[in-house]
Amino acid sequence: MKRLSFFLIGTLLWIGCSPTEDSPTPNDPDTTNPVTNGAMGKGQPGVVGTAGVADWDKLSTSEKGRIMGWNALFLHQSVGQDLEEGCKANGYPFDYYGKGDKTDGAASGKGLKGGIFVDVGGIPNGNPSEKIRVFRENATRNKDILQIMIFKFGYADIMDDNYEKVQTEYKTMIDALRAQSPSLRFVHVTPPLVYSTSSYEGNAAKMKVGQWMKDTFKGTDVIFDLQALEANDGSCQQSNVWRICPDNRNTSADPSDVNGVDTSDGQGHIGKKAGQRISKALLMSIYNAGR
Repeated sequence: MKRLSFFLIGTLLWIGCSPTEDSPTPNDPDTTNPVTNGAMGKGQPGVVGTAGVADWDKLSTSEKGRIMGWNALFLHQSVGQDLEEGCKANGYPFDYYGKGDKTDGAASGKGLKGGIFVDVGGIPNGNPSEKIRVFRENATRNKDILQIMIFKFGYADIMDDNYEKVQTEYKTMIDALRAQSPSLRFVHVTPPLVYSTSSYEGNAAKMKVGQWMKDTFKGTDVIFDLQALEANDGSCQQSNVWRICPDNRNTSADPSDVNGVDTSDGQGHIGKKAGQRISKALLMSIYNAGR
């Protein structure tokens, strides 16, 4: 009887202490705290395009939340504001980053920071060289804490007469930052498109820079292919030149929260609903940079 009793007691204790289907285990990624456990993996270089929307939706909540445990800075201009609003609508807002700021403003110095070039460095659209300079300065000032840098040109920055110069300056900056901070991750953004495909609006030049980014950096970094998302993988084009699709523009049917409605075909802001969808691919790009 005594041997049987000991057996029954031991069995009950084993059942009570054993993990059940609902019990978290140390190796379950869905039970880790994504904010306090901000460890980064090796990353997954490559291009994130339209499929990035569905890929983001497939991630668990805890995996998505990992990006809030990393120190990331996104510098951009007006289309970037549309993307920031979309990220916010998806539950992953960017903290404001302005002139002279550091990226350690959030708890533990982690989280997404976003700034527009006109605030950070007084740089308007149409001056890509100065944007590159300001981007490099801010990456350098934050080099001890920054983990992910995201750069986006404006749609007025790249034209037929300057795209090769922009490529050279941009590559020089990336090489310098990579040498300075070998562990820094980069998310490159293909330049946004406008609706007009006239040569003087520069969509063809923007496409060349976008392809150059993919050819140059896809083996080491993440490229957020904004052009593919704006043009629905090229379904919106004229004479082989891509344009932002009407269903992605900020029209009266889908105005932008920050940029209203475009009044010219030479513009290419993103609508609120479209921005919420497209920004999922940006979030996926950040995730891939640090996963």
